[in-house]
Amino acid sequence: MKVTKNQIDALNMSVNIALGKEDWAEPRKKKLNEYRRNADIRGFRRGMAPMSLIEKIHGGQALAEVINKLVTDELDKFIEDNKLNILGEPLPAENPVENNWDDPDTFSFDFDLAVAPEVNITVTAEDKIPYYTVTVTKEALADYKKGLLKQFGQLESGEAAGPDDFVIADFVSGEQKVEGAYVSLRSLSDEGKKEFVGMKKGDTRKVDIGKSFPNEPDRAAMFHVKKEELDTLPAEWTMTVNDVKTFVDAPLTQATFDQVFGEGQCQDEAGFDAKVKERLQGEYAQESDYRFMIDAKEYLLDKAAIELPDAFMKRWIKAANGDKYTMEQIEAEYALFAKDFRWNMVRGKIMKDQDLKVSKDDVMKQAKSMAAYQFAMYGMQNVPDEHLTRYAEQLLADRQQAERIIEKVEDDIALSWVRKTATIEKKRISLEKMRELTR
Repeated sequence: MKVTKNQIDALNMSVNIALGKEDWAEPRKKKLNEYRRNADIRGFRRGMAPMSLIEKIHGGQALAEVINKLVTDELDKFIEDNKLNILGEPLPAENPVENNWDDPDTFSFDFDLAVAPEVNITVTAEDKIPYYTVTVTKEALADYKKGLLKQFGQLESGEAAGPDDFVIADFVSGEQKVEGAYVSLRSLSDEGKKEFVGMKKGDTRKVDIGKSFPNEPDRAAMFHVKKEELDTLPAEWTMTVNDVKTFVDAPLTQATFDQVFGEGQCQDEAGFDAKVKERLQGEYAQESDYRFMIDAKEYLLDKAAIELPDAFMKRWIKAANGDKYTMEQIEAEYALFAKDFRWNMVRGKIMKDQDLKVSKDDVMKQAKSMAAYQFAMYGMQNVPDEHLTRYAEQLLADRQQAERIIEKVEDDIALSWVRKTATIEKKRISLEKMRELTR
């Protein structure tokens, strides 16, 4: 067996593995004997079939298995002996040598390998990275407070229907009747809104449901039919309003204070305003931290200036994902992939050099934070810790979710060290400017 290395450049090499009959003949014979011992062929006792028959049935498969193992083992040995830190996996050459499997003698296999570039990066106080902060204004506080009261508001009976209200109505057309249908004025067409806005309890009018309710799934749900059955409904119906429901902001009461921030967290409007400011400042801080993460990553990536074997990486992505992506898709998305890949290398270098570790507590804390965020998206604040823990455990049970969470923890740990080590240039900007930066 002969292994030949061809160093193409600093990051790319090709390896040729040549095998003679003396390399594979004996292992193939042993493999065929294994097949013979386990062969259960009609007309012969188990393990007693003639070798000529075994050769005929399993000869090609045995040769392929033996060659594959010899080549794989030799390639692994080459990588280990040369202490190569390779990217991805070795790939068969794009224009391989054609081997004669029908009349075998010698075999030749070519592989392309990519060597991981060395990451050289240090962070000191001489490195300067911006950190943007936003001041909480009176206007922002007022808007945020109004939004919270609206979020925790509720529907109440009203007089005349407004453009954001609901009406509860009965619809009648001939013998067909639909009672107690909820109609959201927001979902109506412009024509429908003109008909419905201003209606009061007891008002009656004729409605063309196709024109007033253009959203077919909503219309089907309202009239209790399947979407494909909508054409069977009459176009014109008589509608009678039973009630008008308007959305009313939550009042500034102790019940509202407890609902928004937790029981006993504030006792009056002044305390409520202080909590509102605290939460808004926390959200601004999150935006500042997110912007810092982007700026720090960009700064460190520019400083590290890592070169990748791009052509090899694109081929490897394609091979690793099978038919999931076309080469055109990989080309279109490669810049983002390469950026993430480089950042993983920079982060790994920082974690290793500074002996930074990820603990189980760090991972659980991040998973619970994600769980709390998802609950908050549905308006569920102050979720009990046992519920957060249970949901976090479910997230971590999913391998892909767990990997993303661990990567986020590693990002936070590495960037926290960078923030303590580099010189942070604090810059105060408006909320609008911050939003522009983080788009």
